[in-house]
Amino acid sequence: MTLEELRENIDRIDDKLLDLYNERLKYVHEVGVLKNSTGASIYRPEREQEILDRLKKRNKQSGGMLTDKAIDALFLELFAVARNFELPERIAFLGPEASFTHQAAEMKFGAMSSYLPIHSIKGVFREVARGQAKFGVVPIENSFNGIVSDTITCLSDYELKIIAEVMVDIHHVLATKAEDIKDIKRIYSKDIAFGQCSQFLSDTGLDMVEQIPVESTAKAAQMAAEDSNSAAICSEVAAKLYQLPMLFENIEDEGHNRTRFFIVSDFENAPSGRDKTTILVKLPNRPGALVDFLNDFKEAKIDLTKIKSHIVGGISIFFVEFDGHKDDEKIKKIFEKHKDSIKFLGSYVKEGDDV
Repeated sequence: MTLEELRENIDRIDDKLLDLYNERLKYVHEVGVLKNSTGASIYRPEREQEILDRLKKRNKQSGGMLTDKAIDALFLELFAVARNFELPERIAFLGPEASFTHQAAEMKFGAMSSYLPIHSIKGVFREVARGQAKFGVVPIENSFNGIVSDTITCLSDYELKIIAEVMVDIHHVLATKAEDIKDIKRIYSKDIAFGQCSQFLSDTGLDMVEQIPVESTAKAAQMAAEDSNSAAICSEVAAKLYQLPMLFENIEDEGHNRTRFFIVSDFENAPSGRDKTTILVKLPNRPGALVDFLNDFKEAKIDLTKIKSHIVGGISIFFVEFDGHKDDEKIKKIFEKHKDSIKFLGSYVKEGDDV
């Protein structure tokens, strides 16, 4: 085929895709009408995961060229377009714009959604609880820095539910308008990012350059974009937002730095078949209380995936996660037995490996 013929075939397929997208939206609209009549949420993470799993299986069986990651990227954006077509909903996230939390939010809700950057985790919970945003996106743990205490405290204080989790691999870039690395006189970044990239800075001789801590890596990119003799250690999305050329990528010392995020809202998920559940537990002050509690999970053959102690308001509690949905029969029995000790935080689709 000639180049022109190949392009004509691509145009023909694009026309078909457009027609199919519009046909899909008609059915989405009908689903939305039914949901509105019952007060059900437009966003159903378990249903979206069911669709993605089915498409990935079909793609493998048919020998398709798309990777699982590509299917996620294509269809999650399509889902986001459909949700905003039915009911535009605001997503609050721990800001500023172009932070890793913003990146996590866009991974679930797409680029078309309405985003509200909030400068504290408590503020995110507050805006969702007040109805100013339908969803909130907050960090829960990092592979190096551990559990985020403010998120645990807010999960205890507010009556919101975890409806999804997002895993984000944390990668830093060195971005600058300087033509040569020797022209860099200052580096802006969040204080923790300097430590995460110390080996790179030493290897390139940039450890002798002035390091200026700022409140976020997004702010660092903004400042470096206004200063041609400076650089920023920031995320790729921040560099792109401020049109800052990336000189080096993946400069962090450890390549397996991940952050896990929770999406919170005012509803609960139906079972998906591949769920995990998160709870807070305040046990009676008696010897063996924790052992007895954990033994119930062992006897029910429920896989505990995480247990962390935490202090909320001067009281010791446990942050506990396990496989399964709260409506599973064996889990319901444990909830009933310990109903005075458990605060249910959410059952949601499990996303890949933990941090």
